[in-house]
Amino acid sequence: MGHDESPTARALLTLELLQSSPGITAERLGERLRVTERAARRYVAILREAGIPVESERGPYGGYRLGRGMRTPLIFTTAEALGLVMALLDGHHDIADATGPVGSAVGKIGRVLPESLAQTVAAVRRTISAVPDQSAVKPDPDITTSLVQACDSRRRSTIAYTTENGNERKMVVDPWAVVVRHARWYLLCWSHTADARRVLRVDRMSAVDIEETTFVRPEIDPVTEVEEHLGEGWAYAVEVVFEAPLAQVDRYLPRVLGRLEPIDETSCRLVGSTNSPGWYAQELARQDVPFHVAEGDEVRRCVADLGQRLIEAAKPR
Repeated sequence: MGHDESPTARALLTLELLQSSPGITAERLGERLRVTERAARRYVAILREAGIPVESERGPYGGYRLGRGMRTPLIFTTAEALGLVMALLDGHHDIADATGPVGSAVGKIGRVLPESLAQTVAAVRRTISAVPDQSAVKPDPDITTSLVQACDSRRRSTIAYTTENGNERKMVVDPWAVVVRHARWYLLCWSHTADARRVLRVDRMSAVDIEETTFVRPEIDPVTEVEEHLGEGWAYAVEVVFEAPLAQVDRYLPRVLGRLEPIDETSCRLVGSTNSPGWYAQELARQDVPFHVAEGDEVRRCVADLGQRLIEAAKPR
Protein backbone atom coordinates (compact mmCIF):
# COMPACT_ATOMS: atom_id res chain seq x y z
CA MET A 1 0.00 0.00 0.00
CA GLY A 2 1.35 3.44 -0.87
CA HIS A 3 1.40 6.36 1.55
CA ASP A 4 -1.15 8.21 -0.59
CA GLU A 5 -3.91 5.68 0.13
CA SER A 6 -7.16 7.24 1.30
CA PRO A 7 -8.37 6.99 4.92
CA THR A 8 -11.28 4.85 3.70
CA ALA A 9 -8.91 2.37 2.05
CA ARG A 10 -6.82 2.18 5.23
CA ALA A 11 -9.94 1.65 7.36
CA LEU A 12 -10.99 -1.26 5.12
CA LEU A 13 -7.49 -2.71 5.32
CA THR A 14 -7.68 -2.37 9.10
CA LEU A 15 -10.88 -4.42 9.04
CA GLU A 16 -9.18 -7.07 6.87
CA LEU A 17 -6.19 -7.26 9.23
CA LEU A 18 -8.48 -7.67 12.24
CA GLN A 19 -10.25 -10.51 10.45
CA SER A 20 -7.09 -12.31 9.38
CA SER A 21 -4.94 -11.63 12.46
CA PRO A 22 -7.03 -11.70 15.66
CA GLY A 23 -5.05 -10.22 18.54
CA ILE A 24 -2.95 -7.95 16.30
CA THR A 25 -1.22 -5.17 18.26
CA ALA A 26 -1.46 -1.47 17.48
CA GLU A 27 2.25 -1.48 16.68
CA ARG A 28 1.91 -4.33 14.19
CA LEU A 29 -1.26 -2.76 12.76
CA GLY A 30 0.64 0.47 12.15
CA GLU A 31 3.43 -1.42 10.39
CA ARG A 32 0.99 -3.11 8.06
CA LEU A 33 -0.86 0.15 7.36
CA ARG A 34 2.42 2.06 7.03
CA VAL A 35 1.29 4.62 9.56
CA THR A 36 2.19 5.46 13.15
CA GLU A 37 0.85 3.43 16.06
CA ARG A 38 -1.28 6.44 17.06
CA ALA A 39 -2.78 6.63 13.56
CA ALA A 40 -3.51 2.88 13.65
CA ARG A 41 -5.52 3.41 16.83
CA ARG A 42 -7.51 6.15 15.03
CA TYR A 43 -8.49 3.67 12.28
CA VAL A 44 -9.68 1.26 14.95
CA ALA A 45 -11.76 4.10 16.41
CA ILE A 46 -13.23 4.80 12.94
CA LEU A 47 -14.40 1.18 12.71
CA ARG A 48 -15.98 1.40 16.16
CA GLU A 49 -17.76 4.61 15.17
CA ALA A 50 -19.16 2.73 12.16
CA GLY A 51 -20.73 0.19 14.54
CA ILE A 52 -18.13 -2.55 14.10
CA PRO A 53 -17.35 -4.09 17.51
CA VAL A 54 -13.58 -4.16 17.96
CA GLU A 55 -12.42 -5.61 21.27
CA SER A 56 -9.06 -4.77 22.82
CA GLU A 57 -6.95 -6.43 25.51
CA ARG A 58 -4.25 -4.61 27.45
CA GLY A 59 -0.91 -6.02 28.49
CA PRO A 60 2.17 -7.47 26.75
CA TYR A 61 0.05 -10.09 24.97
CA GLY A 62 -2.91 -7.83 24.28
CA GLY A 63 -4.23 -6.60 20.95
CA TYR A 64 -7.31 -6.01 18.84
CA ARG A 65 -9.88 -8.50 17.59
CA LEU A 66 -13.38 -8.36 16.16
CA GLY A 67 -16.23 -9.05 18.56
CA ARG A 68 -17.95 -12.43 18.42
CA GLY A 69 -20.96 -12.64 16.13
CA MET A 70 -19.69 -9.81 13.95
CA ARG A 71 -20.87 -10.18 10.36
CA THR A 72 -18.36 -8.63 7.98
CA PRO A 73 -17.81 -9.02 4.24
CA LEU A 74 -15.42 -11.76 3.17
CA ILE A 75 -12.13 -10.28 2.01
CA PHE A 76 -10.06 -12.54 -0.27
CA THR A 77 -6.63 -12.06 -1.76
CA THR A 78 -6.22 -13.14 -5.39
CA ALA A 79 -4.36 -16.27 -4.27
CA GLU A 80 -7.06 -17.16 -1.74
CA ALA A 81 -9.95 -16.72 -4.18
CA LEU A 82 -8.26 -18.67 -6.97
CA GLY A 83 -7.12 -21.32 -4.50
CA LEU A 84 -10.74 -21.83 -3.42
CA VAL A 85 -11.95 -22.20 -7.01
CA MET A 86 -9.06 -24.54 -7.86
CA ALA A 87 -9.85 -26.69 -4.81
CA LEU A 88 -13.45 -27.01 -5.95
CA LEU A 89 -12.32 -28.01 -9.43
CA ASP A 90 -9.81 -30.47 -8.01
CA GLY A 91 -12.66 -32.01 -6.03
CA HIS A 92 -14.43 -32.63 -9.37
CA HIS A 93 -17.35 -30.37 -8.50
CA ASP A 94 -19.35 -28.96 -11.39
CA ILE A 95 -18.84 -25.28 -10.60
CA ALA A 96 -20.12 -24.31 -14.06
CA ASP A 97 -23.66 -25.35 -13.06
CA ALA A 98 -25.03 -22.16 -11.51
CA THR A 99 -28.11 -24.02 -10.25
CA GLY A 100 -26.12 -26.52 -8.18
CA PRO A 101 -25.08 -25.75 -4.58
CA VAL A 102 -21.36 -25.49 -5.38
CA GLY A 103 -21.81 -23.44 -8.55
CA SER A 104 -24.28 -21.15 -6.78
CA ALA A 105 -21.85 -20.61 -3.87
CA VAL A 106 -18.99 -19.76 -6.24
CA GLY A 107 -21.29 -17.31 -8.02
CA LYS A 108 -22.11 -15.54 -4.75
CA ILE A 109 -18.42 -15.27 -3.89
CA GLY A 110 -17.72 -13.83 -7.33
CA ARG A 111 -20.39 -11.17 -6.93
CA VAL A 112 -18.83 -9.73 -3.75
CA LEU A 113 -15.23 -9.74 -4.99
CA PRO A 114 -13.59 -6.62 -6.43
CA GLU A 115 -14.17 -6.32 -10.18
CA SER A 116 -10.61 -7.20 -11.24
CA LEU A 117 -10.50 -10.27 -9.01
CA ALA A 118 -14.03 -11.34 -9.96
CA GLN A 119 -13.06 -11.25 -13.63
CA THR A 120 -10.07 -13.52 -12.98
CA VAL A 121 -12.23 -16.01 -11.06
CA ALA A 122 -14.83 -15.94 -13.85
CA ALA A 123 -12.12 -16.63 -16.44
CA VAL A 124 -10.86 -19.64 -14.49
CA ARG A 125 -14.43 -20.88 -14.18
CA ARG A 126 -15.03 -20.57 -17.92
CA THR A 127 -11.79 -22.03 -19.23
CA ILE A 128 -10.89 -24.86 -16.83
CA SER A 129 -12.81 -28.12 -16.73
CA ALA A 130 -12.60 -31.03 -14.29
CA VAL A 131 -13.42 -34.65 -15.07
CA PRO A 132 -16.15 -35.74 -12.63
CA ASP A 133 -15.64 -38.85 -10.56
CA GLN A 134 -18.47 -41.04 -11.84
CA SER A 135 -17.98 -43.61 -9.07
CA ALA A 136 -18.52 -41.15 -6.24
CA VAL A 137 -22.04 -40.54 -4.97
CA LYS A 138 -22.61 -37.13 -3.41
CA PRO A 139 -24.15 -37.28 0.06
CA ASP A 140 -27.13 -35.16 1.03
CA PRO A 141 -25.86 -31.77 2.32
CA ASP A 142 -28.42 -31.66 5.15
CA ILE A 143 -27.49 -35.18 6.29
CA THR A 144 -23.80 -34.29 6.15
CA THR A 145 -24.35 -31.09 8.12
CA SER A 146 -26.22 -32.99 10.84
CA LEU A 147 -23.42 -35.55 11.09
CA VAL A 148 -20.76 -32.85 11.39
CA GLN A 149 -22.78 -31.13 14.11
CA ALA A 150 -23.22 -34.43 15.98
CA CYS A 151 -19.47 -35.12 15.75
CA ASP A 152 -18.61 -31.62 16.93
CA SER A 153 -21.04 -31.67 19.87
CA ARG A 154 -20.19 -35.31 20.78
CA ARG A 155 -23.86 -36.33 20.77
CA ARG A 156 -25.17 -39.82 20.13
CA SER A 157 -27.32 -40.18 17.02
CA THR A 158 -29.79 -42.54 15.38
CA ILE A 159 -29.33 -42.91 11.63
CA ALA A 160 -31.38 -44.56 8.92
CA TYR A 161 -28.90 -46.55 6.85
CA THR A 162 -29.13 -48.68 3.69
CA THR A 163 -26.66 -51.57 3.74
CA GLU A 164 -24.67 -52.84 0.76
CA ASN A 165 -27.35 -55.52 0.29
CA GLY A 166 -30.07 -52.87 0.04
CA ASN A 167 -31.55 -53.51 3.49
CA GLU A 168 -32.70 -50.45 5.44
CA ARG A 169 -32.02 -50.36 9.16
CA LYS A 170 -31.81 -47.98 12.10
CA MET A 171 -28.46 -47.70 13.85
CA VAL A 172 -27.56 -45.96 17.12
CA VAL A 173 -24.03 -44.58 16.90
CA ASP A 174 -21.49 -42.33 18.56
CA PRO A 175 -20.31 -40.28 15.57
CA TRP A 176 -16.55 -39.77 15.91
CA ALA A 177 -15.60 -38.05 12.64
CA VAL A 178 -16.60 -37.45 9.03
CA VAL A 179 -13.81 -38.36 6.61
CA VAL A 180 -13.64 -37.62 2.88
CA ARG A 181 -11.50 -40.14 1.00
CA HIS A 182 -11.19 -40.20 -2.81
CA ALA A 183 -14.41 -38.16 -3.19
CA ARG A 184 -16.38 -40.53 -0.94
CA TRP A 185 -17.74 -39.38 2.44
CA TYR A 186 -17.54 -41.73 5.42
CA LEU A 187 -18.70 -41.59 9.02
CA LEU A 188 -16.30 -43.15 11.52
CA CYS A 189 -18.33 -44.14 14.55
CA TRP A 190 -18.98 -46.57 17.37
CA SER A 191 -22.14 -48.52 16.62
CA HIS A 192 -24.14 -49.41 19.73
CA THR A 193 -26.35 -51.52 17.49
CA ALA A 194 -23.41 -53.74 16.44
CA ASP A 195 -21.29 -53.07 19.57
CA ALA A 196 -18.31 -52.39 17.30
CA ARG A 197 -16.43 -49.69 15.43
CA ARG A 198 -17.97 -48.97 12.04
CA VAL A 199 -17.18 -46.94 8.93
CA LEU A 200 -20.43 -45.97 7.19
CA ARG A 201 -20.97 -44.30 3.83
CA VAL A 202 -22.75 -40.99 4.25
CA ASP A 203 -24.47 -41.27 0.86
CA ARG A 204 -26.35 -44.34 2.15
CA MET A 205 -27.96 -42.41 5.02
CA SER A 206 -31.52 -41.11 4.64
CA ALA A 207 -32.01 -39.54 8.09
CA VAL A 208 -30.04 -38.46 11.16
CA ASP A 209 -31.65 -37.89 14.56
CA ILE A 210 -29.28 -36.22 17.03
CA GLU A 211 -29.94 -37.19 20.65
CA GLU A 212 -29.15 -35.39 23.91
CA THR A 213 -26.84 -38.16 25.18
CA THR A 214 -23.18 -37.20 24.90
CA PHE A 215 -20.08 -39.37 24.60
CA VAL A 216 -16.30 -39.13 24.89
CA ARG A 217 -14.46 -39.61 21.62
CA PRO A 218 -11.27 -41.68 21.83
CA GLU A 219 -7.94 -40.10 20.87
CA ILE A 220 -7.63 -41.35 17.28
CA ASP A 221 -6.45 -40.34 13.84
CA PRO A 222 -9.75 -40.50 11.88
CA VAL A 223 -8.15 -40.86 8.45
CA THR A 224 -5.89 -43.71 9.56
CA GLU A 225 -8.80 -45.44 11.30
CA VAL A 226 -11.00 -45.26 8.20
CA GLU A 227 -8.29 -46.48 5.82
CA GLU A 228 -7.32 -49.40 8.05
CA HIS A 229 -10.98 -50.34 8.52
CA LEU A 230 -11.55 -50.35 4.75
CA GLY A 231 -8.79 -52.95 4.44
CA GLU A 232 -10.48 -55.43 6.82
CA GLY A 233 -13.21 -58.02 6.57
CA TRP A 234 -13.28 -58.70 2.82
CA ALA A 235 -13.74 -62.06 1.11
CA TYR A 236 -10.10 -62.92 0.24
CA ALA A 237 -7.49 -62.84 3.00
CA VAL A 238 -3.94 -62.03 1.98
CA GLU A 239 -0.49 -61.80 3.55
CA VAL A 240 2.42 -60.18 1.73
CA VAL A 241 6.06 -59.99 2.81
CA PHE A 242 8.13 -57.01 1.65
CA GLU A 243 11.91 -57.25 1.55
CA ALA A 244 12.33 -53.76 2.94
CA PRO A 245 12.07 -52.01 6.34
CA LEU A 246 8.59 -51.08 7.53
CA ALA A 247 9.38 -47.33 7.46
CA GLN A 248 10.30 -47.53 3.77
CA VAL A 249 7.17 -49.45 2.74
CA ASP A 250 4.80 -47.52 4.99
CA ARG A 251 5.75 -44.27 3.27
CA TYR A 252 3.91 -45.21 0.05
CA LEU A 253 1.68 -48.21 0.78
CA PRO A 254 -2.05 -47.33 0.85
CA ARG A 255 -3.46 -48.15 4.28
CA VAL A 256 -6.59 -49.54 2.68
CA LEU A 257 -4.54 -52.61 1.65
CA GLY A 258 -4.33 -53.72 5.27
CA ARG A 259 -2.17 -53.63 8.38
CA LEU A 260 1.61 -53.34 8.06
CA GLU A 261 3.77 -54.87 10.78
CA PRO A 262 7.55 -55.37 11.13
CA ILE A 263 9.26 -58.76 10.83
CA ASP A 264 12.82 -57.58 11.43
CA GLU A 265 15.02 -54.62 10.51
CA THR A 266 15.04 -55.52 6.80
CA SER A 267 11.51 -56.80 6.13
CA CYS A 268 7.86 -56.32 7.04
CA ARG A 269 4.50 -58.03 6.59
CA LEU A 270 1.19 -56.76 5.15
CA VAL A 271 -1.95 -58.47 6.49
CA GLY A 272 -5.20 -57.56 4.77
CA SER A 273 -8.13 -58.70 2.68
CA THR A 274 -9.92 -57.74 -0.52
CA ASN A 275 -12.97 -58.37 -2.66
CA SER A 276 -10.94 -57.55 -5.78
CA PRO A 277 -7.74 -59.65 -6.04
CA GLY A 278 -6.89 -58.14 -9.45
CA TRP A 279 -6.95 -54.60 -8.11
CA TYR A 280 -4.97 -55.69 -5.05
CA ALA A 281 -2.28 -57.21 -7.28
CA GLN A 282 -2.01 -53.97 -9.23
CA GLU A 283 -1.58 -51.96 -6.04
CA LEU A 284 1.18 -54.32 -4.87
CA ALA A 285 2.94 -53.95 -8.23
CA ARG A 286 3.10 -50.18 -7.67
CA GLN A 287 5.46 -50.67 -4.73
CA ASP A 288 9.10 -50.13 -5.61
CA VAL A 289 10.43 -52.89 -3.31
CA PRO A 290 10.67 -56.70 -3.69
CA PHE A 291 7.75 -58.65 -2.25
CA HIS A 292 6.13 -62.07 -2.34
CA VAL A 293 2.60 -63.23 -1.54
CA ALA A 294 2.94 -65.49 1.49
CA GLU A 295 -0.78 -66.25 1.87
CA GLY A 296 -3.79 -65.77 -0.40
CA ASP A 297 -4.11 -67.96 -3.49
CA GLU A 298 -6.49 -65.55 -5.27
CA VAL A 299 -4.12 -62.59 -5.00
CA ARG A 300 -1.12 -64.81 -5.81
CA ARG A 301 -2.76 -65.92 -9.09
CA CYS A 302 -3.56 -62.33 -10.01
CA VAL A 303 0.03 -61.24 -9.30
CA ALA A 304 1.28 -64.06 -11.55
CA ASP A 305 -1.21 -63.14 -14.31
CA LEU A 306 -0.20 -59.48 -14.11
CA GLY A 307 3.49 -60.37 -14.29
CA GLN A 308 2.93 -62.59 -17.33
CA ARG A 309 0.95 -59.87 -19.09
CA LEU A 310 3.78 -57.39 -18.53
CA ILE A 311 6.34 -59.88 -19.83
CA GLU A 312 4.27 -60.47 -22.97
CA ALA A 313 3.81 -56.74 -23.46
CA ALA A 314 7.58 -56.19 -23.35
CA LYS A 315 8.34 -58.71 -26.10
CA PRO A 316 9.24 -57.21 -29.50
CA ARG A 317 6.68 -57.70 -32.29
